[in-house]
Amino acid sequence: MGKRFMRAAPITQTLAGSVMAGAALSALGQSEPLPPRALDWQPWSDEQAADQVCSGRYVMPAYRLPENDNPRELGVETRESDYSAEGEALLRGDVVLRRGNTELEAERIFVPANRERVDAEGDLALRDGRALVRGSEATLSLVDDTGQVKDSHYVLYEERLRGQASRLEQTGDQQYRLRNASFTTCVPGANTWQLVGSDIRLNQKSGFGTAKHARLNIKDVPVFYSPWLRFPIDERRHTGLLTPTIGFSSDQLDYAQPFYWNIAPDRDATITPRWVSDRGLLLGGEYRYLLEQSRGSVEGAWLNDDRGGSGGDANRYEGEDRWYIEAQHAGRAAPRSTYQLRYGAASDGRYFDDFGSNFGESDRYGMERLAQIDYRGDTWQLDARVQGYQRLDDPLSDSDKPFYRLPSFTANARWQLGHGFYSQWRSNATYFWRDVDETRVPEREAATGSRVHLAPVIGARFERPWGYVEPRTELWNTAYSLDYGKRNTSRDTTPTRSVALSSVDAGLTFERELTLGDDGYRQTLEPRLNYAFVPRTDQRDLPEFDSRERAFSWEQLWSPHRFSGVDRVGDLNRLSFGLQTRLLEDASGREKLSAGVGQSVYFDDRRVGLDGNDETLPPRPGPHSDVNPESYYQATRDRSPVVTRLDWQITPRWSTGAEWLYDDHRDLTERSSAELRYRHPDGHVVNLGYRWEIEGFAPSLVPGDDDYRNYDREEMDLSFAWNASPEIDLIGRYLHDQTNHRALEQLAGVQWNSCCYGLQVVWRRWVDDNDTARVEDDFNDRGLFLRFVLHGLGGAGQDADSYFERTIPGYRPPAL
Repeated sequence: MGKRFMRAAPITQTLAGSVMAGAALSALGQSEPLPPRALDWQPWSDEQAADQVCSGRYVMPAYRLPENDNPRELGVETRESDYSAEGEALLRGDVVLRRGNTELEAERIFVPANRERVDAEGDLALRDGRALVRGSEATLSLVDDTGQVKDSHYVLYEERLRGQASRLEQTGDQQYRLRNASFTTCVPGANTWQLVGSDIRLNQKSGFGTAKHARLNIKDVPVFYSPWLRFPIDERRHTGLLTPTIGFSSDQLDYAQPFYWNIAPDRDATITPRWVSDRGLLLGGEYRYLLEQSRGSVEGAWLNDDRGGSGGDANRYEGEDRWYIEAQHAGRAAPRSTYQLRYGAASDGRYFDDFGSNFGESDRYGMERLAQIDYRGDTWQLDARVQGYQRLDDPLSDSDKPFYRLPSFTANARWQLGHGFYSQWRSNATYFWRDVDETRVPEREAATGSRVHLAPVIGARFERPWGYVEPRTELWNTAYSLDYGKRNTSRDTTPTRSVALSSVDAGLTFERELTLGDDGYRQTLEPRLNYAFVPRTDQRDLPEFDSRERAFSWEQLWSPHRFSGVDRVGDLNRLSFGLQTRLLEDASGREKLSAGVGQSVYFDDRRVGLDGNDETLPPRPGPHSDVNPESYYQATRDRSPVVTRLDWQITPRWSTGAEWLYDDHRDLTERSSAELRYRHPDGHVVNLGYRWEIEGFAPSLVPGDDDYRNYDREEMDLSFAWNASPEIDLIGRYLHDQTNHRALEQLAGVQWNSCCYGLQVVWRRWVDDNDTARVEDDFNDRGLFLRFVLHGLGGAGQDADSYFERTIPGYRPPAL
């Protein structure tokens, strides 16, 4: 008989769903592999392949039958059909059935008289747009959710999964069973890895699957076995083991095996036993919760009896308990009001250097304790908090311990008065406390107590397209109530201070059209003047809660504030002048180049230092004194260094930036930095940097401080991340301390990313400063870090991407 079409009762459900359920941990059967074309594998063209990790992709061919108007009706195409008197039907010769998005191809299909099932034989293929199933025989029920396919091969198009099973069964509503099954994400014909199980059961309703006699094969070699395995089959969170983390650093083996506990939809926990070979067993955990208007977490870890470790700080904590805890909660109290609660503590200042960091380095410098609520209105911004920190340094001197704010209240506001005039209100009331021996710190640092600070502001900004002028005055009124504890002192315990900070800022803008090559630009020339006056004020009786003297920079040219915080107001009588030019592209408005030069002229010495004395200048440095060697000169110089800055987008891929602080009186560079950057659309990144800083440049540091360096710092920094091919990424960094003729960091890594697995190998050697300022206390540490991922299954190893993003500007981690 010739080809004919017919319509029959709809099939209630096909086996395409069973294939989708196996996305997380499905199958590889024991039948012969099919050629790639039979699995709907489509190789990339030569032009497309150059930018692809995989050699091709899975693509479903077009449907052979048109879609029915009624998606539940069954469309049929066949070469021959036979019908018996009892109502049985046999369809032969390239039979095609379609219902909705599901299409079945087979050589022969038998439909019994009761129309309760469909039996298909001979090179069958079942597709639904998301998956492909091939097999030798299939039985599909038309009345319930059951069926089976023998000698099956399957493909999940989007997930890039393929596999085999000797029998694939649907045993109920969204419940499936696969016999002698496996799966892989490798391209057809390349089984770099496979997960195999003798009996796999999948339940889409619960989101779980189980496997008996599960093993992981690498190149047909078993590397992992479990008699029974339970695993998730979708993105829902499920209780069970997570991917372990393995690291090697110096003489240390670090293995962590997290266990995830899905307590409820809005609560979960992770428990992580961790074995560190030279220190012992560390037990860590995290609990998270999500409420309607808030969320929070509690995490921590405990190590009983540290074995001492290895490296430059070996045996420092031998025999001691090591631990940390950190809890946080945040939410919304009202439409314009939020609140935060935090508490963090660690057993010692080196905990996160030894345990807390991925990739051998900790970027944590303190653990915050905070209870805070705020309000953000159109005019007023209010903040109330109790706040403190544990500083993570060891050794930690009393002078370096931070103050707690118990409590602190802030109220700020701004009003536009019309015609360019504006006013502001800045206010804060804080009680400062810290646990120190008052007799072991400088007298001005020994006090605790309260501070009330009120700072109204009046100003105006008169602006035109060609320029602006902005006079401004801040009136700082500050009052204290102090307690020196056991320290005998003659200092005033209720000092006050009132001082006005006045400034006038003005600038002009000149523009011209400019053509460079074939491109049009707008160039600006922007001269600027800024005068600031702050009278000299005696602040010797004022404590030192939160103030530090700022290092000079481009921003300091235009600021009347020599100190951060409000405990110190630096006297100032200076005029700053500068010139800036910018080059803007006409087509896009983007800034092509920005360059500026500026300097300040001082009309008076700056007598007020961190000690608050307004009558004497800083002492001159001696050969063995604890005085910053730059302090006296910086306070008495009649002009600042010349500040020059540049930011230039040379080409779409190349850019550079530089800053230079040059003392034209001493013919000396005080600080300089320069960077050359390369960014390629394919992800290539190269950075070359140079930094110089004279000893004592930061005025808030003195010899003996942990962060002070008793030498002129000269460093060179080279880093790169290069896509050598779609599969291979090369990563490297070299940071050199030219002053001390040593490498501060050396790093080399390679990342291989194929269609079915990824591998990252990184070697790193770095200098640990041991939390002291002395170079002789520094020691070297090194490590080899390995991470591997089987796409579609998971992986193990320390993730170094976050560290690369911090230390290699422009780096964006590829998917591994």
